[in-house]
Amino acid sequence: MKALQHFDRRLAGLLPLGAVHALSFAPGPLPHWILPFVQILTLAVLAFFVFKAATTAQAALGGFLFGASHFAVGLYWLYISMHDYGGIAAPMAAAAVMLLAAALALYTTLASALARYLAGHQAHTLASYKRQVLLAAIWASSWTLFEWLRGTLFTGLPWLNIGYAHVEGMLASWAPVLGVYGLAWLAAFAAGAIALLACSKDTANDAKAAVGVGLAIVSGLIGIALGHVAWSKPQGEPMVVRLVQGNVPQSEKFDPQLLQNGLAAYLELAELAPKEPDGAPDLIVLPETVIPLFQDRIAPQIWQQWLAVAQERNAKIIMGIPLHDRPNNTDRYTNSAIAFDASTPLHALTSGAIQLRYDKHHLVPFGEFVPPGFRWFVDSMQIPLGDFNRGPVRQPLFPIKDQIIAPDICYEDVFGEEIIESVRDSASFGPGANILVNLSNLGWFGDSWALRQHLQISRMRALETARPMLRATNTGMTAAIGPNGVVRAALEPMSKGVLDVEVQGMTGLTPYVRWGNIPVLMWSGLLLLLGFYLRKKSRLAV
Repeated sequence: MKALQHFDRRLAGLLPLGAVHALSFAPGPLPHWILPFVQILTLAVLAFFVFKAATTAQAALGGFLFGASHFAVGLYWLYISMHDYGGIAAPMAAAAVMLLAAALALYTTLASALARYLAGHQAHTLASYKRQVLLAAIWASSWTLFEWLRGTLFTGLPWLNIGYAHVEGMLASWAPVLGVYGLAWLAAFAAGAIALLACSKDTANDAKAAVGVGLAIVSGLIGIALGHVAWSKPQGEPMVVRLVQGNVPQSEKFDPQLLQNGLAAYLELAELAPKEPDGAPDLIVLPETVIPLFQDRIAPQIWQQWLAVAQERNAKIIMGIPLHDRPNNTDRYTNSAIAFDASTPLHALTSGAIQLRYDKHHLVPFGEFVPPGFRWFVDSMQIPLGDFNRGPVRQPLFPIKDQIIAPDICYEDVFGEEIIESVRDSASFGPGANILVNLSNLGWFGDSWALRQHLQISRMRALETARPMLRATNTGMTAAIGPNGVVRAALEPMSKGVLDVEVQGMTGLTPYVRWGNIPVLMWSGLLLLLGFYLRKKSRLAV
């Protein structure tokens, strides 16, 4: 009975622990430097519970409670989009967030159960340091496998992958080699090693368990050394880019009575004179759906105004806009990015037949496409532009001056395995990108963690590809990120302004761009197969 009460207290403690874990994915309220440590230490407590659990079912329950709290707190901002802007009643919006958190927690449940199943009953009484290391590796492999499944199944939702807590710190420079899932493995291994050290009871086992912690420290030291490797080199001449943040409230963006105010604000910002005579922008980048109407519903006079801005500034313009065209006499609607200059024909803009065009590939469930069986839920929300067609993963890129620009739209840069497709050369579409550009509108989520979490995700994409990443957003975070993942400059969120930055395009392929997630998935799979083999061998020996 005492043992049962002891584990009941531990189970209850996993709820606030998961909430603290959710704090590690963006600065505020915690400072940026502490995020990697918080992530590893909180996950280590869950690993400790899993290794000490009496049964696999008990470990699974602990994983569920930790995961449910983690996702409910980390994704709380979805409530804002559904209630404040979608018009869903508060109880229903809150229930939807909690149900999503519970569904996502199934992945942490299964990861914990699998690790406990393979660990057996002897995690804290092992005589071999090799088995201690193997247990930490099995924990890391199980966690990483289910992180990958969460980011892949049912179109994927990899937000809050534990690798994103390590955009800074000792592990960050592993990103060009192993990608975000590789960082997740290393972070989970460190957490598992710490947990096993805490599980040990005597001096001899302390020494054996400490080997795993030592290996985790070595991986961090190697990460520091990797930070000095130049994975890419400059390509062509640098260009000056203007990133525009209009801060148009989401409540006004699609209001027919106020739509003109938003368009006027962006026109005014785009045509501002440069602060320095030699700082005229070569490229002006505007956010996702900066014009929240299909192009064929926009008056030609408005398009003429944008062409005039391009001519006055002698610059290319990239903007996010929904497009409607009719290939083969079939209506097609896309969430797109287009690039044009003063020489672009007016009829190309009004028809959508623009040479430099990118159609969003990875659409947001409920926001941009309707999953089967959920039409009723989407219809209950007052969200426009809710059912788009997909573009292909690899599309023609935007050659501008000496650089090749790869646009992606909002949620798409959460999928590193898709972003690297635009960096690789293509037999059909030519050389890969020198600069990445993300167009976003996070106005749906107010001044919440979503803005800062998304910035961390974009920093990871810059690290993985060794490419600069430019972000133009409606409400934040508009920023210029270097190929080393460092934020060079950013606008304050929920403010109106422009960010003029000089950007140097880069060339060269990182190991992650070349191989993607294959190495870490193979490594994790082999370790788990070894765990199954050793477990079976142990049972046969008994």
